[in-house]
Amino acid sequence: MNELVFEKKELNHESINKIKTLHLNNYPIVYILYNDKKRPSAYIGQTVQVTRRLKNHLEDTRRKKLNRTILIGHEKFNQSASYNIESNLINYFIADNHYQLQNISQTSSREMHNYYQKPFYNEELFESIWENLRKENIVRDTLENLRNKDIYKLSPYKELSIQQLEIKDEILDFCKKHIQKPGNHVISIEGDAGTGKSVLLSSLFNTIQDLAKDDSSSLHHTDNYLLVNHGEMLKTYKSIANSLPNLKKKNLMKPTPFINGKTKTGVIADIVLIDEAHLLLTKEDSYNNFRYQNQLDEIIKRSKITIVIFDPKQVLKIKSYWDHRLLEEITRQYSAKTVRLTDQMRMNANLETIKWIDHFVAKRVLPFPAEKDPSFQLKIFEDAVTFKAAIENKNDEVGLSRIVSTFDYLHKKDKQTYIVDEEGINMPWNSTHSNLTWAENPGSIKEVGSIYTVQGFDLNYVGVVLGPCVSYDEEKEELVIDPSKYKDTGAFISRTDLSPEKNQQVKKDIILNSINVLMKRGIHGLYIYATDLKLRAKLIEMERGKNNE
Repeated sequence: MNELVFEKKELNHESINKIKTLHLNNYPIVYILYNDKKRPSAYIGQTVQVTRRLKNHLEDTRRKKLNRTILIGHEKFNQSASYNIESNLINYFIADNHYQLQNISQTSSREMHNYYQKPFYNEELFESIWENLRKENIVRDTLENLRNKDIYKLSPYKELSIQQLEIKDEILDFCKKHIQKPGNHVISIEGDAGTGKSVLLSSLFNTIQDLAKDDSSSLHHTDNYLLVNHGEMLKTYKSIANSLPNLKKKNLMKPTPFINGKTKTGVIADIVLIDEAHLLLTKEDSYNNFRYQNQLDEIIKRSKITIVIFDPKQVLKIKSYWDHRLLEEITRQYSAKTVRLTDQMRMNANLETIKWIDHFVAKRVLPFPAEKDPSFQLKIFEDAVTFKAAIENKNDEVGLSRIVSTFDYLHKKDKQTYIVDEEGINMPWNSTHSNLTWAENPGSIKEVGSIYTVQGFDLNYVGVVLGPCVSYDEEKEELVIDPSKYKDTGAFISRTDLSPEKNQQVKKDIILNSINVLMKRGIHGLYIYATDLKLRAKLIEMERGKNNE
């Protein structure tokens, strides 16, 4: 037999006792327990003793509302394959966002690993399983669509790399050791764009919330929060919470409401995780109802343990200006340590391509890598029409391909239409409003995204428009950054605690940071169109290798 075994049954003793199929009863299998109530629930598992395992579920009060099961087997199943397919099902069920899963986070501790014929199980066989589930109306969307959803990419059940898993275990140990100790304790996770910081944090928060419900854990009954000063990212975390038992939307907040709420009640939180902490305010901001001097400091004061995701190269506003010195100045007042993520997890680019981008945001335009990158396309465009068509073609081919731009064009929040580069790109800034994040809205292919719509998210292909604030000095052989041409005036409100010279340097750093973030959005490719003629000519020269002629 070389076919999938896929059986639907009622979940009761009589039905379980009738399981006789060889490749269900004597082999590793994957199973789904579910119901079809108004807010349906499901549990996904794997086992090598199906009859015993299902009988255990029947005795488990947590499963009493689940009355049906689907058993999935194959003569070539092994336990690595069944673990892999179980994890995949959980991730895609979360993205499909139809069932509230009863699974807790033991599967998220598995690290990425290869096994014999993994592509067959992970891709070919899993696709067959998913299509069977779609035919039975258990799931709705296609795998292709779900892979492009941010809720899938940030699923707490995604397999972690060895480095991510080691850091996760280190942080959990830190929490367990310090939760009963007096004082405030801080652990910072540093990493460049695309090193998997948010995936790690999502997995961490889910596990911590599961342990808060576990009466055998030292974290039992802890009051924990995940904070993010990024509306689009918060939207994604709240969508994930719809599908998992111990994630509650009330524990997902922006920093200022958390600070003001804890100030009002006087209650100290136990564990607080902060995603994109480089977006936290470092000065008073009455517009956002923040009346203190530093959001991180105020969060730490209101938490026993603070877990901070931090990348100073993603600071985008002077009022949120951070560097390592300022972070250390804040955290050294407390019991603190730092861990670092270094592996690039987003971009399927080789080291030479990553180095080219890193040098570019350090103002050096280098020759293109000598060897073509087989898994990542780095491409320069001479005209806007070809550039736009290339991104639209990639969007038709693989989806989730978008144009983004440096903030060199007027963009206001007054519901009016503002155009990016009228003489070239001639497309409106992002204006779509829905429960979806900007890039997931199909209409956004006809718009240009700003840094604030895509920071922290993945695209398949990203087309980056470098506006007039970025030029090239042929004598100095470096980029020229002109803050006077940058239209994000809110980002450039000068600070009295910084010298005029420092304010000016920070403005240039912010522009380079935004370019770094934009250029590292694409999984499979980066397309660049420079509006400045000098820069465009230099980039074309480097792509064509004229410097070596």
